[in-house]
Formats: sequence, structure tokens, C-alpha cells
Amino acid sequence: MARRRREFNIFSLSLLDCICCGFGALILFHMIIASRSGRIFADSTDKLRAEVTLREDEVLEGQKNLVELRNSLREIEKERAAAQGLSTRIIETLRQIEEELAIYEQQNVAKREHVNRLKTDLKSLEEGAKRLSGGRPSEEVPGRSVRAVIGDGDRQYLTGLKVGGKRIVILVDASASMLADNIVNAVRRRFLGDDVRRRARKWQQAVRAVDWLTAQLPRDAQFQLYVFDTRARPVLAGTDGVWQEVKDYERLDKAVAAVREVAPNGGTSLHHAFAAAKAMNPPPDNIIILTDGLPTQGVSPPTRKTVSGRDRLRLFDHALDELPRGVPVNIVLFPMEGDPMASSAFWKLAMATRGSLMTPSSDWP
Repeated sequence: MARRRREFNIFSLSLLDCICCGFGALILFHMIIASRSGRIFADSTDKLRAEVTLREDEVLEGQKNLVELRNSLREIEKERAAAQGLSTRIIETLRQIEEELAIYEQQNVAKREHVNRLKTDLKSLEEGAKRLSGGRPSEEVPGRSVRAVIGDGDRQYLTGLKVGGKRIVILVDASASMLADNIVNAVRRRFLGDDVRRRARKWQQAVRAVDWLTAQLPRDAQFQLYVFDTRARPVLAGTDGVWQEVKDYERLDKAVAAVREVAPNGGTSLHHAFAAAKAMNPPPDNIIILTDGLPTQGVSPPTRKTVSGRDRLRLFDHALDELPRGVPVNIVLFPMEGDPMASSAFWKLAMATRGSLMTPSSDWP
């Protein structure tokens, strides 16, 4: 019996297996690609988010810096406006100073002309005296004064100052307050050059007073001349604590010339001035002070920027502890605006020591 041939069917089980395997492989491949692309997308998204966050932080930081820059710009504008105002005031101050300097120059020219006329008149008088005496003039300094002082004609003053004694100390205040009669002008002029400070009207009056006082010293006396601000120092270098002879006219002239070279500056310490007089050996028997007010410091500078009137009076009382006992103190006081207690304090000192107090006029001596 013959075997029946199997019929061929294209939709056999093998074909279906192949188709299923193919679909399965395709699905598996798609899943692999999809999972990888998902990770790539997630990584890209994270990077973009991080960059966006960074840009946002930069924007916030930029806005913060912009606010700070605007605030700084406002402050700079304010400072610029203040600087413009200050520069205007400085320019105005410089203009006033230039006007004052021009006035001083005119005054100096007039004074030089006046001095030259006086010298001419003095020479004529000396020649007339020679003719009248019929002989050679004596080498001794004439009159009571040991030095010649050029003044305004024959005008004399009743000062009441006691310039006698065997050992005389002259203490000259050379602080910045001696540049003007009020605090504002004194503070303004303390920053000027040395030559301008030397030409200050008030200081020039003090220098002329020293010139006049030294001319009244007894010929057989000894002297020492100190200037003081925050410290005390002799005007002749190397003579600290050493008495000088009045009859050594050349030495006396050098001392007065040295005072003219001083440029007032700094604060005022009567403590150091009185201590210098107390250190003289043998001690002085007459002290003459030329000043304009109460001290602004004691042994050391004050801790505060401002010193009240009560503080200055307390510093004055402490300075009296350094004053030599039993020595008359004569004071030439050039009044300072804003220091009303100075006159009373120095008057009490003069009375207690049997000295004198003089407040000179603006044209003395």
C-alpha cells in the first residue's frame, strides 16, 4: 500500500515560530533602543536644567551687583557734591588768605619805609649829638635800655611790668593760638607755611614785645629765653638750664633774632614752661610770661580732640605745681576770643606771686 505524501502548507508551525521570533526580536530591539534613548534624554535634560539653574543664579547675582553698583553710584555722587562744596570753600579761603597776604605785604613795605626814615633821623641826631658834645661818643649803651628798640617816635608806655631782678626767665607762648585772635583763624593758619605763620600779626606783636622787654633788662642781670608749645625749649641751642649774661649784647641780640625765626604751631603746655623755669640753677627771681590764654594740655597730649574751658582751667592749676615758689610772675596777656577765664586765672597768679598782669593794646610796643 503506497504511503500518502504530506501536503505542503505555507502557514505551518515553523513559519509561525519564525514570525514570532522576528516580532520578538524587533520588540526587544525597540525596547533596548527606547531605554537607551530615555537615559540619553534624561542626561541631556539634567544638563540643561543645571545650565538653566546656573544662568538663573548668574542673573540673580547680576541683579544684586547692579543694585550695589547703583548704591555705590549714589554714594559717589554724594561725595562728589560734598567735594565740590569743600573745594569751593577752600578756594574762598585761599582767596581770603591771598588778600590778607597782600595787605601784610603792603604793611611790611610801609613799615620798611618808616624804619628807613627813622634810621635816617637817628643818624642825623647822632651826628648832631657828636657836634654838640665836641667829642667821640661813649662806647657804653646810653640810657636805661641795654638794647636799642625802634618804636613810633617818642611814644612811651606805662606798662607796670617788673623787669628787674638778677636772674630773669622770659617764657614765650609759641603755640598755634598765637597766630590769630580767634580760634577759627588760628586753626586755619596753622596749616600754612612757616613764613606765613611767622608774619602773623599777633605773633609779630609778641616778637616786638620780647624785643622791648629784653631792652629793659638790667645790665648786671642774667637772663634765659624760652619758647613753649607742647614742650619748652631755649631759643639759643645748647643753653637749656644755663643763665646768659645781659651785658653780652651780641648774645642777647641772637636770642631775640632766634625768636623771630620761630613759626608758632601745636598746643599749649604751661606745665613744661614752668618746669623749665623751675629747673634753672640757681633759681630765677623774676618770671615773665607772654601768652594768650589757658593751656590745652598738661604733661602729655589730651585723649580727647576738644578741651573745654573747665579742662583748661584744671590744666592751669596743675601747671602751677611746677612753678618755682616765691618768684614773682609777670604776665603779658594777648587776649584770645573764646577763653574768658584766662584773664581771671592769670590775674590771680600775678597777685599771688606779687607780680603784674598787662593786656597790651594792638599797637604795643
